Amino acid sequence: MYRAALNAGLILTLCNLPRNASLGLAAVSHVEVVFLFHLARESEIATGSRHPRHRLDWPKVGIFAQRGKNRPNRIGVAICRLLSVENLFRERAGLNAIDGTPVLDIKPYMREFAARGDTRQPEWVDELMGGYWENCRIVLPAGLFEC
Repeated sequence: MYRAALNAGLILTLCNLPRNASLGLAAVSHVEVVFLFHLARESEIATGSRHPRHRLDWPKVGIFAQRGKNRPNRIGVAICRLLSVENLFRERAGLNAIDGTPVLDIKPYMREFAARGDTRQPEWVDELMGGYWENCRIVLPAGLFEC
């Protein structure tokens, strides 16, 4: 079973942003973090369909029907609980990503941008995600994010 990395850290490098770039962010409980799968090899990029996690017992689905790292654009997103905004642009964030992953953007999570109405997903996703976030509480020096 695949689980979120419990001690993963991200170095936030958002190019000389002023401290007030995070002004007002503490008013939200969660943030969306957009990051780059920078270690995905060009030779492994998937543009068609494949079995998720190479599990032949799961159906073959297109790359846009799964959240794998070997995407054509190599962009990942995660929603994390915001614990503190202190030192946001110099500290680290805990995500289901590896240490050193470049963060492209941080956005406040807002209910109005979440799914509207009932959602559905295939059974193989329920199996894949079962226990994925179990015990995922990242506490880093600044205590910045919690998944």
